[in-house]
Amino acid sequence: MLTCTAPVHQPRSLDEAIACRAIHPFATVLAGGTDIMVYLEAGSLKPSSLLDLWKVDALRGITVQADGVRIGALTTWTDIAREARMPAALRDCARTVGALQIQNRGTVGGNIVNASPAGDSLPMWLVLDAVFEVRSWHGTRRIPAAEFWRGYKRMDLAADELLVGVHVPAVSGDVRYRKVGTRLAQAISKVVLGLRVATVDGLVTEARVAFGSVGPTPARATAVEHALVGRALSPETVDNAVAALQIAPLDDIRSTADYRNDVARRILRAELLALARG
Repeated sequence: MLTCTAPVHQPRSLDEAIACRAIHPFATVLAGGTDIMVYLEAGSLKPSSLLDLWKVDALRGITVQADGVRIGALTTWTDIAREARMPAALRDCARTVGALQIQNRGTVGGNIVNASPAGDSLPMWLVLDAVFEVRSWHGTRRIPAAEFWRGYKRMDLAADELLVGVHVPAVSGDVRYRKVGTRLAQAISKVVLGLRVATVDGLVTEARVAFGSVGPTPARATAVEHALVGRALSPETVDNAVAALQIAPLDDIRSTADYRNDVARRILRAELLALARG
């Protein structure tokens, strides 16, 4: 039974939320609550206080800008899945985040700052060259996704800062998403792949490859990217790119390292060959 009696702060404006965060930098931030409520129920989280952002409407919404799209941190996965302006692969990702109830409540920002290496969306932000907008009473910072996660559950986010938005630039190329779990739905990921490849005149001009759930943080596979750029997307190039993959996943309760290694290579090969076929 849920027995948390910690005080709850409920700002209704962004300025109020930022001010509240400055006053309560160690409060547990509550967005959709799809993870936190489970932890509270299990008794594994005992917060001193909670900062509930759900009523801060300024943190919601998707806005088209001159250089791309801005996604508010409280935007839900249902919002993403229904938004035609989002890359199709990101909409595919949104549909894999738990059941419909979780998608209706779970937020983009919550998935990012939960900083779980198994977070479904994290590799996508890497391949989309996303930039995270964080704000405190002292001002606003923009942090590239590639620099945000610093270790297991560790981020470039100060105690008085809140993630307020995600900027997705207008990127080129084909974007793919692949999640492997125990089931086809409602499963925690064992391996997640984000992939973006751009070509001009048959040659790869830009490549982004990122994996999640294979290490303490999501990470780009830069050796694979280097094996692709400047070459035609032929079966030989695909073979060389897969051979260049360097990951060292850990064994855990969901999978062995050998399984993750094998699956990562298989889905990378499959998605690259699918791109090659057009």
